[in-house]
Amino acid sequence: MSDILILYYSRTGHTAQLARLIARGVEEIPGIRARLRQVPPVAPVTELAQPPEPEEGAPYVTRQDLSECVGLALGSPTRFGNMAAPLKHFLDSTGAEWASGALVGKPAAVFTVTSTMHGGQESTLLSMALPLLHHGMLLLGIPYTEPALSHTSSGGTPYGASHVAGTKGENIISEHERELARALGRRLADTARKLAAGT
Repeated sequence: MSDILILYYSRTGHTAQLARLIARGVEEIPGIRARLRQVPPVAPVTELAQPPEPEEGAPYVTRQDLSECVGLALGSPTRFGNMAAPLKHFLDSTGAEWASGALVGKPAAVFTVTSTMHGGQESTLLSMALPLLHHGMLLLGIPYTEPALSHTSSGGTPYGASHVAGTKGENIISEHERELARALGRRLADTARKLAAGT
């Protein structure tokens, strides 16, 4: 079995829900499994330390997760049209992986959650794509051959999967958002499988 790393930061749980849907799509492709991991929060007070394992949800990511994966889905809630600080902090620490080329040639995709329809979904997805390009990864989006992309009135973009959670987190993931998240997972896993097989 080959693993697709689904790496995310989630403060209220919406991004984690989207990550699990992408994982379902990944595991629809034979021979590929999803490896869910999260990044720890960061704090402005340097004395505050996080436990070595999160109290709930996926384990924290390790360098080994990056080197072992055959593809990567990267997710974050939107913070002023950009990825959240904990994810950026983790990416900023991957200089050794960049220098060794650990991620070169592997397929990648991005996903996000916003509180409002115009809360910066696409700019956040693009902000996450930039470091992946520097790592030499092959970026995948969602093509318009996915019918839900043309019909969604909530989240979902050609740049990656997304969800509009609402200003108080009141919105459940819509059917179109679900379809597009799973489609992104399938596309990522299928691309990784084809690259591994040399087809």
